[in-house]
Amino acid sequence: MFRLLKVRGHSLYPEYRDGDYVLTARVPFPSGKIKSGNVIVFRQPVHGLLVKRVQKVLDDGAAFEVRGTQIDSTDSRNFGPVPLSQVKGKVIWHFRQD
Repeated sequence: MFRLLKVRGHSLYPEYRDGDYVLTARVPFPSGKIKSGNVIVFRQPVHGLLVKRVQKVLDDGAAFEVRGTQIDSTDSRNFGPVPLSQVKGKVIWHFRQD
């Protein structure tokens, strides 16, 4: 139900940094539905496991538009909406490595 993952890369910098850890809750989410502003972990077929912020909820929660904070982030601008079936977890805790 819970999973600890290490952040790799700078897609959500400065809030999430390379080397930080996130604790995720798997579907069904004990903390409620995914909403705009939540951070999710999902498996994208071409790019693998990614951590991104939900910008917009589509089709009543069946898909999500996700974005990184960096202009060159690989996100929904590149691969389109993320279906709920690809979501592996919702970030419920962030451990910063300082």
